[in-house]
Amino acid sequence: MQITFKLYASLTDYLPADRRTSNWMALEIEPDSTIATIIAPFNLPMNLVHLVLINGVYVYPAERATRTLAEGDVLAIWPPIAGG
Repeated sequence: MQITFKLYASLTDYLPADRRTSNWMALEIEPDSTIATIIAPFNLPMNLVHLVLINGVYVYPAERATRTLAEGDVLAIWPPIAGG
């Protein structure tokens, strides 16, 4: 099945080079894929996987190893952001 995978801010560096300017890509995943298994091939440092949303809804860290996605879902991830 297909989902949309989005990375923001410094995490875009972990996308394939041709996708870094748009920050998203379509991904073909297995129906039982979890958030953790989806992001594993991208080698994201887990300390930078801060805000995780599926279709705009926050996914708590404890759910990320077991939460699966559905056809057409959008998985978006942001690193910690500092401001001031």
